[in-house]
Amino acid sequence: MGKQIAIAIGAHPDDIEFYMAGTLVLLQRAGWEIHYLNVANGCCGSVQYDAKKTRIIRWAEAKRAAKVLGAHFHESLCNDMEIVYDLKLLRRLAAVIREVKPNIVLTHPPVDYMEDHTNTCRLVVTAAFAHAMPNFRSLPSRPTAEYDVTIYHAIPHSLRDPVRRLVVPEAFVNTTTTQAAKRAALIEHQSQQNWLEASQGLDSLGKRVDDMARAVGKLSEKFKFAEGWRRHLHYGFSATEVDPLRAALGKDFLVNKAYERSLKKAS
Repeated sequence: MGKQIAIAIGAHPDDIEFYMAGTLVLLQRAGWEIHYLNVANGCCGSVQYDAKKTRIIRWAEAKRAAKVLGAHFHESLCNDMEIVYDLKLLRRLAAVIREVKPNIVLTHPPVDYMEDHTNTCRLVVTAAFAHAMPNFRSLPSRPTAEYDVTIYHAIPHSLRDPVRRLVVPEAFVNTTTTQAAKRAALIEHQSQQNWLEASQGLDSLGKRVDDMARAVGKLSEKFKFAEGWRRHLHYGFSATEVDPLRAALGKDFLVNKAYERSLKKAS
């Protein structure tokens, strides 16, 4: 087996830390090479600074956070609120996917409370789908290759979809041993403390990320802290149905039996 590679792709700086970083670090500890990409640069995430200064501050914060996680850092592709499902952005994201050649892609859920998250998911799915399509041109041009890609969708913010319905994970990943690293990476995003307090009433980044992981852990009925995931349908991404996250993480990966039963019942 060759080198195993995973990439986390979030919409904005700090999204990876909130929803995906614990799993990403576990993969690194299991011997995987890990990568970190925020599609947008965070320029709208301030009530103190203009867009240019905010973008510079958040670039530095994201780069430090990726270093804390031990991940390869990739430059953002657009401004906040400009993550739209268009061809140019899709070609640029496809170039990143083709360069990295990830076996696992961690990203946002298909629907979430804001469109930047939802559109990031849509772009990631299409860019990964095109990883082996030589007739689809990336920007810049990157060679295609045949390999299995598996996409895992994080659980939406507050565990609910945009119309407030509870979203139940297909699987839980035990982030208890990586919660400190996840918190340390998030705390690098210091500029977000004032913004999140003003926009969402969050008084502590560290407390919030712990509360979120604790809520998912409670749903698992096993782990103190956890991240929840749903696996994308494999058609077009791998020749057969594979679950590399489960294979890589072993005892830190827990299938939600009720979710699994519902899938079998539906088939």
